[in-house]
Amino acid sequence: MLRRMQLSAACARVLGSLVEKGLATPQQYPLTINALQSACNQTSNREPVVSYDETTVLAALDELKDQKLVRFVLPSHGRSVVRYRQVLDETLGLDAQQCAILAVLLLRGPQTVGELRIRTERMAKFDSLDEIEHQLEFLGSRDEPLAHNVGRRPGQKEERWATPLVAAPDREDPPPHAAAGTPMTTPAPANIADDLRSELAELRAEVADLRHELDELRSSLGG
Repeated sequence: MLRRMQLSAACARVLGSLVEKGLATPQQYPLTINALQSACNQTSNREPVVSYDETTVLAALDELKDQKLVRFVLPSHGRSVVRYRQVLDETLGLDAQQCAILAVLLLRGPQTVGELRIRTERMAKFDSLDEIEHQLEFLGSRDEPLAHNVGRRPGQKEERWATPLVAAPDREDPPPHAAAGTPMTTPAPANIADDLRSELAELRAEVADLRHELDELRSSLGG
């Protein structure tokens, strides 16, 4: 396994995009440079949204190739351009579930278990929140951890997980305490929206668990 590896923001975005597309849309994989650039810059399921040019993406690919996390697929079988695929699973010995979790953490930063359940749906199947927690604990227990618990965001009740493969952005740091006698500022609308989305993701995941348990009960009763 690679030792003490930490990816730049661009490398994390490129690698996460390759993992996501490989699991969610295998029929369109490996990706051309144009498809990969679009995947990096898409506005959905990305935090923050970026606007990388082709040069930035190619430079990140070269770095990832040196770290044995990406493979270049030369033109063949009627294809006329180089394509790119991730080999994170091969290099680090990961299965599809673990790769899906890491893809979300690379693309969106720290996430709650419920958010991970919702945001990995197109990439891998998880039957419960406990299954995701088990995989997170496994990733965190490796000799070189790939996930760790970063605690709660201020005002949020659920703990979040992140990957040490990429440095946490400064915006994740809690704001300093207000000086004595200084009125507290009202939370920004964006932060409120993030908290609401997180709680909604948790509720959706819990409902999915309940539906799964109900289906199993019906099956056991012959219904």
